[in-house]
Amino acid sequence: MSVRSAAVAGQFYPDDASVLSGQITQLLGKTDVHADEGKVVPKALIVPHAGYIYSGLTAAYAYATLATSNIKRVVLIGPSHRLGFYGVALPDAEAFETPLGLVRIDQAAKALVSAYAEVNAAAHAREHSLEVQLPFLQQVLTDFELLPLCVGAVEAESLAALMRQLWGGSETLILISSDLSHFHDYRDACSLDGQSVDMMLTLTEGLTHEQACGATGINALLLLAAEKGLQPRLLDYRNSGDTAGDKARVVGYASVGFYEVEHA
Repeated sequence: MSVRSAAVAGQFYPDDASVLSGQITQLLGKTDVHADEGKVVPKALIVPHAGYIYSGLTAAYAYATLATSNIKRVVLIGPSHRLGFYGVALPDAEAFETPLGLVRIDQAAKALVSAYAEVNAAAHAREHSLEVQLPFLQQVLTDFELLPLCVGAVEAESLAALMRQLWGGSETLILISSDLSHFHDYRDACSLDGQSVDMMLTLTEGLTHEQACGATGINALLLLAAEKGLQPRLLDYRNSGDTAGDKARVVGYASVGFYEVEHA
């Protein structure tokens, strides 16, 4: 089996399995998701992807909603930070590895979107926006397969067309990996991020990459959420000035859930 090894373990999150699992358990335990809310499983999530000391708690608010799910497939979409390319990149590996073990790639789903995306191992090799989500998924889901998609220069409408092919039912989670504004002072960041969150909660497509590094994925999801009648809910917002950074240059983080109308 060809495996994409962990690239940012020991940097963005612990490289020791027991320490990593303990940290995730601790973060999940800090969320204030109520018992009844915990039974409501979103169809899609927007989750940040910084180091766990910075954005781990905000991510935990998203992952806490999956505790009672029957999710078997995760379509994970994140921006490319290290390699410029056009289109959407599929991995060449059969599994992704973290300190918590292997996550199998859904080969059937990969074949399904081969007309929309191309295999590009280099795009995945060092990309953290996808990898940092995996330990959380491994902790909260019992058994699932993954389709990781690394997004380069592509229109949101084209990405949305790909996502339609993968939408599935309750067994499929659409997971968009994105941070919000970068390196503004605390007050300006809160204001800018507030505008971005408002756009998400009103399903207003058109976020820029200055507002969110994963803007393409978010915009594609907003298009589909409006089309399919999903109801967004803000699960958590904070920035690095609230967690482990100074307040002079902060990065913003939000977790947003998108729910079927009957579960909103």
